[in-house]
Amino acid sequence: MSAADALERRQRRHVLYTWTAQNAARPVPIAGGEGAWFVDHDGGRWLDFESQVFNCNIGHGHPRLIAALQAQAAELACAHPAAVFEAKAALGEKLAEITPGDIDTFFLCLSGSEANENALKIARMVTGRSKVIARRRSYHGASMGSLSLTGDRRRMSAEPGLWGVARIEDPYCYQCPFGLRPDSCARQCATQLAHVLEMEDPSTVAAVFVEGVTGANGGFVPPPDYWPTLRRICDDYGVLLVADEVFSGFGRTGRWFAVDHWGVVPDMICMAKGVTSGYAALGVLGMRPHVAAHFADETLWAGLTTYAHPLACAVASEAIDVYRDEGLIEHAAALEPVLLAGLEAIKARHPIVGDVRGIGLLGTLELVSDRDARTPLVGYGAKADPDSPLGRLPAALRARRLHCLVRGHMVFVTPPLSITAADLEHGLSLIDDALTEVTA
Repeated sequence: MSAADALERRQRRHVLYTWTAQNAARPVPIAGGEGAWFVDHDGGRWLDFESQVFNCNIGHGHPRLIAALQAQAAELACAHPAAVFEAKAALGEKLAEITPGDIDTFFLCLSGSEANENALKIARMVTGRSKVIARRRSYHGASMGSLSLTGDRRRMSAEPGLWGVARIEDPYCYQCPFGLRPDSCARQCATQLAHVLEMEDPSTVAAVFVEGVTGANGGFVPPPDYWPTLRRICDDYGVLLVADEVFSGFGRTGRWFAVDHWGVVPDMICMAKGVTSGYAALGVLGMRPHVAAHFADETLWAGLTTYAHPLACAVASEAIDVYRDEGLIEHAAALEPVLLAGLEAIKARHPIVGDVRGIGLLGTLELVSDRDARTPLVGYGAKADPDSPLGRLPAALRARRLHCLVRGHMVFVTPPLSITAADLEHGLSLIDDALTEVTA
């Protein structure tokens, strides 16, 4: 038995795996890493095309992030939620420098799910309204409030969730829910928001929650006028606009935040994942002055024991400096043409690939059984036959030691922003090889 297998057996005995039946779990072996690569317990090197779970944006084993954790642990490793200390103050200042527009006040929690959870509570406190609107294929987190916001089918295991969530459709241009094409549509995916607000009575709606760019539900890059249209409609109806940038923030799309591509300033912005590059647990909710001002004299009914944990604050503060000093966000933007060209080349060689799309270092391959009809290999939420090409694809990627997400009928490419062009092209060639194997 290998060292990795022995360790997995020990762990499996006492620790649950998430989002899976335990007997079906296929865990990721990891003992260390550097940059875009990690190693398993038997010394095998894996190319990380998922940035672990879309969070290790800076890459593995970065010495500055490790040093920041060590230094903070030696100085102050535990603090009261109301404590005042340097790393906490510095993080607030740095976040105010990089977040869109006049966002300058932050709630510091533990995860993206908690950031969305508190955005929901704060939207209700500030507006005095109870309803919210979110998208059909969205994912906002695993806690009850965030899961209720979520459109993804993972919410169904916990239903009934919180009352008062209405849905709008996604900017899924390849499989348009309105049956339209980008060159002939009137952006119904955005203007539908006004219709839903009217139907729900806008005076009862606190906020609209939208991912900057859809994450593992499709990697949908919205048309250029999509986000500005949402901003205008929310302003017209006096409803708060919340950008969930947990997945798409901190350089993933080639900007600090996805909304920066379209010059939109949301009323609140939810962050996690890349804020610490996965080196510590931290979620952040940012808000504009008109939202934060509500709590000058009103109680903020929100908090948690490890609010603004010193280790998380220290590594997040250092991570922002690393993104800047190493030009990682600009690097992600520069690699976008390499990623898109590689995806298009794969599509040209494999009829099973119906569509490819991407922005920055977020790429998606959509697999179909019929290109002309754009028929997905499996329906939404369905599982592939284990013996089908799609069912065999994850194992083919693992055999090549490529850590890459296959979810539904889509394959996602989200490597660390520090990846080289050569390694990016190498990883794409491994996907190409795996598709050749399973469709032979």
